Amino acid sequence: MNVDALLVLSFGGPEGLDEVRPFLENVVRGRNVPPERLDEVEAHYKPFGGVSPINARNRELIEAIRARTDLPVYFGNRNWHPMVEDTVAEMTRDGVRRALVFATSAYGGYSACRQYNEDIARGRAAVGEEAPELVKLRHFYDHPAFIGANADAVRAARSSFPADVRDGARVVFTAHSIPVAADETDGVPAEGNHRYSRQVAEAARLVAAELGLDDYDLVWQSRSGPPRVPWLTPEPEPTVEALAKAGVPAVVMAPIGFVSDHVEVVWDLDEELRELAEGLGLGFARAATAGPDPRFADMVVELIAEHTCGVAPRGLGDVPKAGCTVDGAPCAVDCCGAESL
Repeated sequence: MNVDALLVLSFGGPEGLDEVRPFLENVVRGRNVPPERLDEVEAHYKPFGGVSPINARNRELIEAIRARTDLPVYFGNRNWHPMVEDTVAEMTRDGVRRALVFATSAYGGYSACRQYNEDIARGRAAVGEEAPELVKLRHFYDHPAFIGANADAVRAARSSFPADVRDGARVVFTAHSIPVAADETDGVPAEGNHRYSRQVAEAARLVAAELGLDDYDLVWQSRSGPPRVPWLTPEPEPTVEALAKAGVPAVVMAPIGFVSDHVEVVWDLDEELRELAEGLGLGFARAATAGPDPRFADMVVELIAEHTCGVAPRGLGDVPKAGCTVDGAPCAVDCCGAESL
């Protein structure tokens, strides 16, 4: 396939206190999230001056990709500037006719995958007939580079503990929770449901296997819906409390569900969960996300090469992947149901 550019498409994040509320309103539009929940989340941004780390991390990733490829690399977001509509318009003005799209999520599911396809369609529709063809790259939850980067991040976090604590430290993988009903529709019938949770669990298993761990935990953090709606569990807090009660000396939180730091990582884990763990007498360390690891940019270039140079796709897991593979069709239109609250 001949391509003219790469679009790095991400979630977006505010970069000032005055941007936080409109950003959050974009995130939850149409999802019936109560205003008091937005008030609570908005407060999480204040210690950081209203700045989410995600845009800076994405700009760093883009520079790393540019150092590895001759393709022009563009940046667009779903929820905040630079918005995908503006970026697709810029690409059109620059004469881009066909581009690959790297979405900064490793997994399937509505918010993690299908909504990025909707973002692409919205960006093209805003431009009209002159918009370039945009082809979203596949899931990469089990790519060896992604698994290796996460495994080394856990090793580094464990090494921060004193020697007498290190061996007993419990690894707890964490990913963003979603409504159970949404997870149950994450997959076409031939592949089975629960694609998001199954892929996350498989990524955690692969990282644990590389670390030689037979026992670990997987939790689901940062739920935002009303209490009446079931979300994926267990949540981090009761898991950490149970580990403390069982006499575990320390925990390593490994954010396997995130490719980059943002507020759900630097507040929910680094602040709130750390405070809980240390209050229970547990040592606490948080593993780095995979995005800043040089292997992550290498992986993006390899995903591009699957389309441009016929490089064979690599993967370690058994849970089906989707997206625009070299030999397959794009995701089915109704593959992953919306996360209705």
